[in-house]
Amino acid sequence: MASIKDVAQRAGVSVATVSRVLNASPSVTERTRARVQAVMDELGYRPNAVARSLRTDATNTIGLIIGDILNPFFTELARAVDDEARAAGYSVLIGNADERPEQQDHYVGTLLEQRVDGLLLCPTAEITPLVEDAVRGSRPLVFLDRTLAGLDVPSVRADGSAAIRDLVRHLRALGHRRIAFISGPALLSTGRERTAAFVSALTECGLPVRPEYVEAGDFQAASGRSITARLLDLPEPPEVIFTGDNLMALGALDEIRARGLRVPADVALASYDDVPWFTHLDPPMTAISQPVQELGRLAVRALVDRIGDRPVRSVVLPARLVVRRSCGETGETGESERSGPE
Repeated sequence: MASIKDVAQRAGVSVATVSRVLNASPSVTERTRARVQAVMDELGYRPNAVARSLRTDATNTIGLIIGDILNPFFTELARAVDDEARAAGYSVLIGNADERPEQQDHYVGTLLEQRVDGLLLCPTAEITPLVEDAVRGSRPLVFLDRTLAGLDVPSVRADGSAAIRDLVRHLRALGHRRIAFISGPALLSTGRERTAAFVSALTECGLPVRPEYVEAGDFQAASGRSITARLLDLPEPPEVIFTGDNLMALGALDEIRARGLRVPADVALASYDDVPWFTHLDPPMTAISQPVQELGRLAVRALVDRIGDRPVRSVVLPARLVVRRSCGETGETGESERSGPE
């Protein structure tokens, strides 16, 4: 492989001049810059990224740690982050926390050792010492999708409170009164927020809050199925099961179908987090959709601003209700979005 000395010799300049070209120094004339660039292309020279990062303290990389790479929500979110990061001149290194604090910390430490310029973190439930160190450290940090109470870190997330209220109103208008909710873990900010919004919406709509109808899952299909089984075995089972994410909705649907029941004739089903395959179900599933693409874009922009020592504010985007046919006939052949009072 060609070295920087080879480039300098072929271009008839000093090694320092080649270095200035690589670092886009304004002290190099355009004529010299073009000659050096032509020689680098001719020799196939590629600068040593590690050596450059040691000189400039910048690697043009950012780290992204997500909760569960198998969850379609996080997969789409990672794609949105990668698209925006590349447009801003950054590469993305991704770590999968698998919803485990120890695995999250493994990737926090690894990515910081890789000298990423900044870190996007979808935090697990616990404030770990390593996350606290990262907050106090020299590398910029932004929380994405979730927050950790007690840590002063800017965040980019969605608020589904209004959409959950719209869903409960929609269900009430269809004649449903017994509505169950399979939430996410209570230790996660998203689990707590969605449960509080659901309880508040029931109260606002004059519907009973029945403790046996509210149970925490773990955002995995297996928990959605097992909790659905318990709900359907109740002396008075719910008319509607609303799940806190798409994977638990899949588990709930598996249990409903295993019992020979029909959606929505025997039990209605709705989900938080819309995914493309919901439209291909029979019937298509009513869901709350988060603005995933915008979350990814704004998170990268916030992190880039922090890297550039510019002020950053937390961002909260609204989720929206997408009405399909899994909760009952709506008189529509396609889907519709609901927002605001009905």
